[in-house]
Amino acid sequence: MKIAYINNQPHHYKNGETILNFVKRIEGQKAIPTLCDAPNLDPFGSCRVCSVDVAIEKNGKTKTVASCHTPVMENSYIYHETENIQKLRKNIIELVLTDHPLDCLTCEVNGNCELQDVAARVGITGVRYPAGANHLERVKDTSHPYMRSELSKCINCYRCVRACDEVQGQFVLTMAGRGFDAHITKSMNKSFMESDCVSCGACAQACPTNAISDVFQSKSIQTTKKTRTVCTYCGVGCNLEVSTINGKIKSIQAPYDAEVNAGHTCLKGRYAFKFYDHPDRLKTPMIRKKGKLEPVTWDEVYDFMANKFNAIKKEFGPDAIAGISSARTPNEENYLMQKFIRAVIGTNNIDCCARVCHSPTALGMQKSFGTGAATNSVNDLEFTDCIFIIGANPTDAHPVTGARIKQKMMKGVTSIIVDPRKIELAKYATYHLQLRPGTNVALLNMMLFFIISEGLEDKDFIAARCEGYEEIKAEILKLDINELEKITGVDKGLVREAAMAYANAHAAMEFHGLGVTEHTQGTYTVQLIGDLAMITGNIGKKGSGVNPLRGQNNVQGAADMGCQPHQGAGYYDVTLTENSHRYNSFYGAKIPNYVGLKIPEMFDAAIEGKLKALWIIGEDVVQTDPNTQKVIKALSNLEMLVISELFMTETAKLATVLLPASSFLEKEGTFTNGERRIQRVQRVVEPIEGTKPDGQIIVEMMRKMGYDQCDYTADNMLQEISQIVPFFEGVKWSALGNSGKQWPVLMDGKGTKMLHLKQFKHGKGQFFFYPFEESNELQTHSKDYPYIITTNRELEHYNCGAMTRRTGNVEILTEDVLLINPADAKSNSINDGDMVCVESPRGKVDIKAKITDEVKSGILSSTFHFPEIMLNNITSDEHDSEAMCPEYKIVSCRIRKSKGKKVLI
Repeated sequence: MKIAYINNQPHHYKNGETILNFVKRIEGQKAIPTLCDAPNLDPFGSCRVCSVDVAIEKNGKTKTVASCHTPVMENSYIYHETENIQKLRKNIIELVLTDHPLDCLTCEVNGNCELQDVAARVGITGVRYPAGANHLERVKDTSHPYMRSELSKCINCYRCVRACDEVQGQFVLTMAGRGFDAHITKSMNKSFMESDCVSCGACAQACPTNAISDVFQSKSIQTTKKTRTVCTYCGVGCNLEVSTINGKIKSIQAPYDAEVNAGHTCLKGRYAFKFYDHPDRLKTPMIRKKGKLEPVTWDEVYDFMANKFNAIKKEFGPDAIAGISSARTPNEENYLMQKFIRAVIGTNNIDCCARVCHSPTALGMQKSFGTGAATNSVNDLEFTDCIFIIGANPTDAHPVTGARIKQKMMKGVTSIIVDPRKIELAKYATYHLQLRPGTNVALLNMMLFFIISEGLEDKDFIAARCEGYEEIKAEILKLDINELEKITGVDKGLVREAAMAYANAHAAMEFHGLGVTEHTQGTYTVQLIGDLAMITGNIGKKGSGVNPLRGQNNVQGAADMGCQPHQGAGYYDVTLTENSHRYNSFYGAKIPNYVGLKIPEMFDAAIEGKLKALWIIGEDVVQTDPNTQKVIKALSNLEMLVISELFMTETAKLATVLLPASSFLEKEGTFTNGERRIQRVQRVVEPIEGTKPDGQIIVEMMRKMGYDQCDYTADNMLQEISQIVPFFEGVKWSALGNSGKQWPVLMDGKGTKMLHLKQFKHGKGQFFFYPFEESNELQTHSKDYPYIITTNRELEHYNCGAMTRRTGNVEILTEDVLLINPADAKSNSINDGDMVCVESPRGKVDIKAKITDEVKSGILSSTFHFPEIMLNNITSDEHDSEAMCPEYKIVSCRIRKSKGKKVLI
């Protein structure tokens, strides 16, 4: 390393290191004061407070430079506290203060204001310049449920503008005017609520004063404790720093040192936490008596459940009982739930919501690679030169990862979007392949055809690391490209260009979501994505790989822990003799050696009268699973339906037994995010009175039914899990730190950022060929129901919306709407805001129209965040042929203008 001098003392510096970072690294974070610098923003140099003197020789002639964007020069001499520099800094701050309200004692950031700190740091005791009238009115923007601004306190540092641009990529904030008239504006001088703001709060966290803040006063020092935990919403797994006062949550910030989100999070993670103490929280166990749910004690509910479970086991056998665990609960609780069902009840009838979202991902990737998890880390975006996104809308469903992808795309990285909607990222994409819903297999086969035809395969990678290539090559080359072009609705020339761009990239990184998995050919699509990665050698190197964007926060972890009927904890096949011995010995109980029921099969069995009892943790299957009326029929036919929940959801209303559970803010454990990162969920506040963490409930039920289970603590459970789940072998609660570790975690505690470096889990990667097959839904119903409706998720809400609808998010997005193409709206005499009757073979719903070119003619799209609509009344009973994931993405329907009243959007 090369040497430079700080106050005449030699120190090694890093290549490309700025003077500011160099001095901070050597002398501490407060060695040089700054106002426009922030850890997650590029150097900007607007405030000049960070100025230092630099000479090319000891005590030589100096030049004053801004240290934040000036690189260190070899053998240079840096002086950061000369008399010249001290005078300069003091003068700058005095000028700033002449145009800043001096009401520090009543300001919400008093004690945590960077301007205040820097003024004290540079020795301001008075201002020599005459005070002038502040050039901005002291008006506070309170239009938004979360965001606040009082721009008279702005110091023109540009940090909010840069956070909006460089972190979120939304470009809502800008600086208007010149000189003394320079000021921040929002979307052409609108309020926060009227602007295009996505409420991520990056600007509020970046602002060094109180010019931009939030309703929770998240920069206030009026807190008694700060706790690190992990977000409960999507699979990104953002780190959160939660501030509390006397056991109540005040605000949430995003830690800059978090590897996952580096000081950023979305509006759900930062602001949508008030559900935790909402008046609607369930606060006492209930049992249905004479048709009505009645409050009971915990002892009474445990006795009732144990007696009923035992009676059903005795009369009908253990397979008459099933459990559905939750991807919203920690690994440790998921592990206990599957252990309860297997070791205490004695059945493999255990599943989780991965069934209805990413079960095809796990199965398909296991078949192709041997491991059903992301091959790479999201940080590999820094090394990719081609981004391939299929069936995912990251800026809405995985906002922090989506923002990172968006930044790369805006900077010109080659990008391919495969999606039937014009999602936000499509406007930045090099190629948008806007296919007809359900034709992923056809389109991927087209891409493989062009790669093979053009001789762009990575022949060395294929020969050394894969099997089955010649067989799939022969089948691919038989395909009629013109026919596939017709099927997908995408120009074959455009597909060819995209395929060549992917194949020619040094490193191409794939991301996929529910637009891949929630189809009858979902598993096949995942396997073809695997083909595409292997045929181009995009596995086992930085900037590449196959990277599923997991829907809920712990979908990966729930499957890892064994919440699926065919594989136990650690993905051991329950039908193999050696695995039966392993589980039987470890649990001290006899575990069945045959596959249990998947969620759709549970519903069928309940309707048939074969399934008698079902325990569901944290899943509102009535609102979120397809074919709502069938789900209701199944649950209503059970002898006992146990629901563990936070709120009285649509499913909870049908419960025989209702258990009031604790939220993620009230419990401890670990979540595993979409990149296999195991992170600590730490208890922030005590459980709401009357509630219990799911882990504690399960342990107490296990003991009630005679199984000796140790006390629930995250540490205790991880010690047990590490003995049965091989890729958790080295996981220790105390050693996970703030950013966690990516599995497999070895005995020495070292995590794994990338899989399949030299070989695949089962030796060689497996190629598979699958021809396109039309969905049975369209084959059966398209004549009478000519439109296709596909489901999606909006940024502001999450799945059934049980949590977000009890926060300020509901003021931003108030309802589900129907996206409809202008041509379809015109042909059906539908105007913006009209109520539309959408009818399928299963039922019908009335929903408000939003006319947009985001969808092609013939295609509709909507969400199921609000129980007032219950969109899943119209979705079908079709499932992925291999993993039984429901086909939410293709629903045959017809539309007409309903008799409902038009509502302005």
